[in-house]
This record gives sequence, C-alpha cells and structure tokens, in this order.
Amino acid sequence: MQFRLRQMEVFRAVMLAGSVKGAAKLLAMSQPAVSRGIAHTEQCLGYPLFDRVKGRLCPTEEAKALIAEVEVESCYLHALQVNDLAARLRNGSAGSLNICSSACLSNGLTARAVARFLARYPKVQMQLRVCTLAEMPRMLLSNQVDLAIALMPLEHVNLEVEVVTSGRVVCVMPIDHPLASQERISLRDLVNIPVVAPPPSNPGGQLIEAALDELGVALNVCVHIWQTNVACALAAAGSHVALVDEFTAQELTPQQLRIVPLVEDISLTPAVVRSSLGVARPYIAPFIYALKEQAVEDRLGVASSKSYSL
Repeated sequence: MQFRLRQMEVFRAVMLAGSVKGAAKLLAMSQPAVSRGIAHTEQCLGYPLFDRVKGRLCPTEEAKALIAEVEVESCYLHALQVNDLAARLRNGSAGSLNICSSACLSNGLTARAVARFLARYPKVQMQLRVCTLAEMPRMLLSNQVDLAIALMPLEHVNLEVEVVTSGRVVCVMPIDHPLASQERISLRDLVNIPVVAPPPSNPGGQLIEAALDELGVALNVCVHIWQTNVACALAAAGSHVALVDEFTAQELTPQQLRIVPLVEDISLTPAVVRSSLGVARPYIAPFIYALKEQAVEDRLGVASSKSYSL
C-alpha cells in the first residue's frame, strides 16, 4: 500500500506529541479522528505503529524507522511547503524566502542582512533557521531552504558558493586575564594555559589544528565547544582563553571580555550557498545583494573600531 500524505501527517503528529491528545491539538482535529487515522494506517500497513502501555502510546521499532524516513521524505516536505505558501498568499504576502545560517553569523551579519532586506521588501515572508555546516548541503538540495549563509565555503558538485566577506579566528578572554593587555597573541603563548576551542572534527577546529601543526605546538584544550557563543560564556565565567571566530566576538560588549587578534592568520571566508538544482526564487538575488552590502558595512565598522584592531 501507499503511505499517503495525510497518513504521514497524522502519524508524524502523534510521534512529535507523544499522545493522541497532543496530536489532535497540533492538527486541529478531534481525538477520535486521530485515533481512527492511526488505526486505519496500521490496518493498511499490516503492522502496529504504537504499543498501548498503561494508557500511553509507545512507538514500535517500525514506527521509529518510518518517522526517520518521513522527516526527510521530499514529497512530504514539499507538501508542507505548498501549505505554507497557500497560507502566506492568503495573508497577503508578496513571496517567501527560506534561509539558514551558521550560528556564529546569525546574531550579527545574518540578522542585520535580514533586517536590511525586509526594510526594502516588507511583504516578503522569511524563515530563518540556524544549522551546522554539515547540515547545509542536505537542506539546500532537498529544497528545505533557498540559500545558506555559511561560515566557510561548502564543497559540493551541486552547490554554488560565493564568498561575501572575510574574517579570522581571535582570542577572547576575561578583561583581567594576564594576556588581556597584549595587542596580539600567538598560539605559542597559549601552550601552558587552559583553552576553550572547537574540537578537531569541527571545520573551525581543523583550521586551528592546521595552524598548530605548522607551529609544531599543542594546546591544553580543557573544553571542546561546538558553538562559539558557548566558548565566550565559558571565558566570561572563568579565567579561560577561548578561540572563536571574530564574528561571534564582534557581538560582545567591551565590558564583558577582551578580544585580542592572533599573530597567526587563521582565515575565515563566510559565503552564501545555493543549490544549482533548485528553482530560483525571485527574492534570492535581492537578499544576496543586501547581505553583501551589510558585509561591507560591517567590515568598515570593524576597521574603524578603536577597541579591536584587525
């Protein structure tokens, strides 16, 4: 039998909510209707999706396998996107644009670019989500997003990449740290002190590891972090030095932490990424233009800053 879209929707809602009552609220349906939908789906499939244990629904192994496929099934996701479009048109939206961004760019460059774009196109309905570099190709190629703003360029045969600005890795530390008075810090200066840094498996961590290998030194990394705002929080909470991208550091207030450039040039090249297989939406080009404008403005602002010299 075919697992129809409506059946997927009801099944997914029960999996997300964990109960018929919760699924009914998500779908704006009655509880009996949800129960009948699940029972009918189980009958059609020929196996149970849930075990009823003490009044609770416990997903079977078959249900766990199915939900993994439903969440990535392109036809189901496309159906949800069509529903979203219909709702936006009903509300008078001029169009839509879905983007994702690296976390370290989302609070600064990406947020300001979105604001700049919406000031020119206020009727466009936007969706913005934060995701990792590893997640971006799948989201772009499955048309879940129209474009991605990535901390570093992505390499994929079906992705179009355009660098929009540049940055580098910097040191962040408490304002009373012994190294805080220095104008620049070498990675060699950090060898004997506790450091917070991305793990070697992280793209940013790989760049740092390459720089360390070139110097022939190793750091005493006490905490590996995946999100650089967490690294800054750890530095602010203790006496640690954190290695983070400058885009995260620029969003800090001077009273919180001291930002010191590295002697070693560990370069970052944020880029906008699109699928070469997808249908181009009319607002992609104007948004990229706004993003580039904002990137130039941000660089000029950093260059003129007296508290942080690049």
